[in-house]
Amino acid sequence: MSQALFGFLRPYPSPLAGRRGMDMDFPLLAGCLALLGLGLVMITSASSEVAAASSGNPLYHMIRHLVYLGIGFVACAVVMMIPLATWQRLGGMLLIGAIALLVMVLIPGIGREVNGSMRWIGFGMFNVQPSEIAKMFVVIYLAGYLVRRQEEVRESWMGFFKPFIVLLPMAGLLLLEPDFGATVVMMGAAAGMLFLGGVGLFRFGLMVALAVGAVFVLVQAQPYRMARLVTFTDPWADQFGSGYQLTQALIAFGRGEWFGVGLGNSIQKQFYLPEAHTDFVFSVLAEELGLVGALATVALFCFVSARALYIGLWAEKAKQFFAAYVAYGLAFLWIGQFLINIGVNVGLLPTKGLTLPFLSYGGSSLVICCVSLGLLLRIEWERRSLLGSEETEFSEADFAEEEPLHGR
Repeated sequence: MSQALFGFLRPYPSPLAGRRGMDMDFPLLAGCLALLGLGLVMITSASSEVAAASSGNPLYHMIRHLVYLGIGFVACAVVMMIPLATWQRLGGMLLIGAIALLVMVLIPGIGREVNGSMRWIGFGMFNVQPSEIAKMFVVIYLAGYLVRRQEEVRESWMGFFKPFIVLLPMAGLLLLEPDFGATVVMMGAAAGMLFLGGVGLFRFGLMVALAVGAVFVLVQAQPYRMARLVTFTDPWADQFGSGYQLTQALIAFGRGEWFGVGLGNSIQKQFYLPEAHTDFVFSVLAEELGLVGALATVALFCFVSARALYIGLWAEKAKQFFAAYVAYGLAFLWIGQFLINIGVNVGLLPTKGLTLPFLSYGGSSLVICCVSLGLLLRIEWERRSLLGSEETEFSEADFAEEEPLHGR
């Protein structure tokens, strides 16, 4: 059956249809599928009350999430078929496209405002969040830059500062939405890629100092950011005002205790905790599955993030440097969003509108996570196939299947 299903892919070697059939990194795939499955269950539970009240159907958000999952799986499969050399060649065009989307979302009539932020472009029933696409395209472009300008990045100040000629205007566009969380994640991933690309410790330390200073200035520049910073340090001081979300999230964690109140039995999702199925789905998970379930989820995130970093390390050892930097960048995006979202849920960070990768409800985030998974699976497969290595060149003929010999 698999031969009939993937027969049209035979001319294009990929993890889906190589000489050994489906050939991919199953530990990473299994970890991400476990997170996606857990996310579907938790979204169904966390959104049932809100969905029933707003649409009359308690499974409304679950059905939409299943549609997003279907789109994500298709996108993941398509990405696995595209050679990394194609992504490297199109890096500049992808960056231009990302900048165009970030500009479009700020144009009245095109961008859609939700809760005071212009972060979405509407397409009928669906909204696209350009910041999610932009973060991934920045990783692809920067990986290509690090390959092209490797010596310049390592040895000169100009090679180090050139990427910021592009990154800083993009950060400015994100701040105009405003989307401070996405800005921090994007710039953090870029900084991590530059460090692994060979930037000297002094220049990297200077960049970190400038970044910390910029964050301080940005927080001071907007009163609502300063209010959030003050609130998260003592949310109980204004538990029915600016500290409401965080106090309700902390109540969810407290109610969960060791083993939770049971799947579907959350009280906080019943209109107490805002955004229970998006930004604060981890709080509902902790309430229903307890500390044990929350720590197991964290362990699963640590596993897939570490696996992504190892895929980058293996690609670098195989001298597939573009693949390595892409893997590192995608891993940093996952880690950044994971740390910020969990930090917000437990009260270690000010409230930010960042989704939890693979778990939160949100079409753009979910599809981009699936695309990132497809890229990582392609990177791991090309590393084992030695495609893209500086020392090895292959053609499509090397992957052609041998004609079976038929006896008479």
